[in-house]
Amino acid sequence: MTAIETLGDLRQSGYRSRPVKQEVRDNLVCKLRAGQTLFPGIIGYDETVIPQLVNAILSRHNFILLGLRGQAKSRILRGLVDLLDERIPVVPGCEIHDDPVAPLCAACRARAAKEGDRLPIGWLRREERFVEKLATPDVTIADMVGDIDPIKAAESGLNLSDELTMHYGLLPRANRGVFAINELPDLAGKIQVGLFNILQEGDVQIKGYPIRLKLDVMLVFTANPEDYTARGKIITPLKDRIGSEIRTHYPVTRGHAMAITKQEAWTERTGALKVEIPAYVREVVEEIAFQARSDRKIDKRSGVSQRLPITTLELVVSNAERRALAHGEPLVVPRVTDVYAALPSITGKFELEYEGELRGAEQIARDLIRSAVGSVFTGMFDGVDTRPVVEWFDVGGSLPLSDSSSADDLIARARAVQGLRELATQAGLSGGAAAPAVASALDFVLEGLYAQKKISRSDDRGYSAGEPAPRRSARREEATHDDEIRIPSGKKKYYN
Repeated sequence: MTAIETLGDLRQSGYRSRPVKQEVRDNLVCKLRAGQTLFPGIIGYDETVIPQLVNAILSRHNFILLGLRGQAKSRILRGLVDLLDERIPVVPGCEIHDDPVAPLCAACRARAAKEGDRLPIGWLRREERFVEKLATPDVTIADMVGDIDPIKAAESGLNLSDELTMHYGLLPRANRGVFAINELPDLAGKIQVGLFNILQEGDVQIKGYPIRLKLDVMLVFTANPEDYTARGKIITPLKDRIGSEIRTHYPVTRGHAMAITKQEAWTERTGALKVEIPAYVREVVEEIAFQARSDRKIDKRSGVSQRLPITTLELVVSNAERRALAHGEPLVVPRVTDVYAALPSITGKFELEYEGELRGAEQIARDLIRSAVGSVFTGMFDGVDTRPVVEWFDVGGSLPLSDSSSADDLIARARAVQGLRELATQAGLSGGAAAPAVASALDFVLEGLYAQKKISRSDDRGYSAGEPAPRRSARREEATHDDEIRIPSGKKKYYN
């Protein structure tokens, strides 16, 4: 096709142009027949979102993706590019990528009439046919649709009603392609009204002049479900004109969530150090997001993005990398205690309800980490006898450790704890494991027992015997975190 240089060559080749929605449909049908992956990198939607999306495309619908932040809505829309033809012929220099066989704008029609089969042909790549716009309140109808350019009219000696005086907006420039609007309800009401014609009749009108552009464009949108209601910021007639409404969601299983984070997080660091992330560390990081999404102190309408575990895992690896560099260890193995170093990432990924505001974002994040560790530990050690380790602490044993302790130091100190090494093997620790991996498994067991409140941990004593259940007033209950409270000096006070 790229050898075709003129309109005559194009006609002789037997080329037939297709509406963009038909083009996307035809290419989707080919992919379905071949059993190809439709949206690479999209995990967990195979039984929910993807089938609805396929149905909308097969029906040649304009559609909207409704979902909270961090649910891959923008990535899905950008994946539509792969359903476009690799290249299409256009009139060179045309702002709206006119079809040489059936030109739309006045200038291209004039060129086609004058040059005939000698009209040069250009080729537009699929990546150039996707136009994306983030809806903001300051977007004008001129930005979206277009305007009359008086300077162009004056320089050309044309009337303002002449098509050649038009300055095209984003929508006409997306002609013969896909036009995506993110956060649709954030568009001002009058701009939403301006989309009526293109959604229903397929044309746009500019500045009230009797000029209609019969555009060929596939419109796709994203929105937050809270805003996409009559009580929100969407106007009902626009909502009625959108063909399909598809709801996205957060990962349903921890396995799907781990696969997404593994795909997106930057954990393969450059340099001489090798990074090995234990499965239980990955599970704890993912479980934090699951715990946050179900916590009543966190605003559910805002959601908890999948970016939380992604950025958290990156900081966890960085903290482990920092420790390995400080102690000259060749292997980087994150520990569960490294998750606390990721608080700067966690606290910025959720909005708090009033009750959560009273406790503070950092304390909420610590609660989430402890709950996540407890959930993962309980799942892995269900039915395993942990009494030997707990009894060692109960008779007065203590183990002072920190997240900066070297692997050799942690292992040496942990030898005194009866049964601890045996429990570590339950976390998938092999017999010939390197010291950093052994230290990580030991740390996981200690943090798991602490999360289950079987042992205690403090800045001064490290791990020690579990404290008896404290007697607290209702007022104290709000201010404390399970068995501890931060007093103004920044130290921790335990209640007996």
